[in-house]
Amino acid sequence: MIPTRRLFIMLWIWVILALPAGFSDVFSNLWKVSTLLLVGMLVLEVYGLLRVPSFSWRRQVQGSLAVGVWSSVTLEVHNLSESTFELEIFDHYPDTAETSHLPARITAPANAWVKLSYQILPLERGQFNFSQVQVRVSGMFGLLQKDNYCPLVSKVKIFPNFTNIIKYSLLAHDQRQSQMGIRRVRRRGEGTEFQQLREYRLGDSLKKIDWKATSRMNKLISREYQDERDQRIIFLVDCGRKMNSRDGELSHFDHTLNALLLLSYIALKQGDSVGLMTFGGHDRWLAPSKGIHMVNQVLNTVYDLKPSVTEPDYLKCATMISKLHPKRSLLVLITNLRDEESEELLSSLRLLKRRNLVLLASMREQAVDDVADGPVLGFGNALDSAAANQFLEARKKVHDQVRQLNILTIDVPPEQLAISMANKYFKIKKSGIL
Repeated sequence: MIPTRRLFIMLWIWVILALPAGFSDVFSNLWKVSTLLLVGMLVLEVYGLLRVPSFSWRRQVQGSLAVGVWSSVTLEVHNLSESTFELEIFDHYPDTAETSHLPARITAPANAWVKLSYQILPLERGQFNFSQVQVRVSGMFGLLQKDNYCPLVSKVKIFPNFTNIIKYSLLAHDQRQSQMGIRRVRRRGEGTEFQQLREYRLGDSLKKIDWKATSRMNKLISREYQDERDQRIIFLVDCGRKMNSRDGELSHFDHTLNALLLLSYIALKQGDSVGLMTFGGHDRWLAPSKGIHMVNQVLNTVYDLKPSVTEPDYLKCATMISKLHPKRSLLVLITNLRDEESEELLSSLRLLKRRNLVLLASMREQAVDDVADGPVLGFGNALDSAAANQFLEARKKVHDQVRQLNILTIDVPPEQLAISMANKYFKIKKSGIL
């Protein structure tokens, strides 16, 4: 039994009445009556709470949730008794999540179902459980409360943020991808792979005219091309300690997986094959394959991954991918580049570019940028600013060395990674360099 604030107030009143009771018969009698009344109320309260019936529970929650995205959870309670109860409900959700609208207070009428909803925000990926529902019942006078626990297990998988895929799919259907920041340069009939012949249209390049077909048809016929399909994209995902860096609610690693998912979906919809390899403490390999079903394969491969405490071994990664997949592909290496690893990184990039087109996608640490660009208000700020600018300058030199190897690069804050990678992919497809 749990005492309430109302009980403590009544006990204070009872104590105050006891002080003059020794000097006045009136107060003495009043105190005795209040004692009997309080004891009687407590007895009735305990008796009622001990007879509280059990409640029947149901929970509705999606089996798959996205990290960093608010989702709804619904609880239904069935009051099996003939009495109405005031309930305070708390759902035992995973520890790695935040909620709103909990605990919830409801009135449960006799022999009726009552529904309540709350919002949950998963902060970590993996498989987690909702373990039980805790309900706190108040007595008839509100002096005591009793906790009841109902085991109610629900298993959920917390995936990387796949909502961008849904958003892209809806916008792409209406050719409105630009609302996400994704720019597709559509030039009718241009590309690197022949698609069809069609009648000449005003504005077509003369180089696209098929003169043999024109002579047969006695009218101008143009060749129409499309972006090449059946190409391969393999993501090389750094799982090392640097990917634990966090500028907001999500780590750099979470942003990496979100970007990987979006670009995987886009590439698969374009007819390309998608695969991935992880390194830096977790070694996983998913061979490239076509078909939109690969999105689920990618999700299930990476959803429970977490950054390790080891340093990434870029050379080992380059050697492994060369053995596992020797065919020419677009290799997207996603990492958090720092100058102390430049020599090893440059050596591995030279190895990777022998057969492949390589894109280095690196995430900037927003906290460092903020210090470098912030005002200098004292000696301490000056030292911090100088160190941040020195770090950024060394990082820029490494990126310059990477570009000298004819390696494509992206260097953006984590929240811009997904859109930047998608735009870079479309530029690569349009250029035909793969």
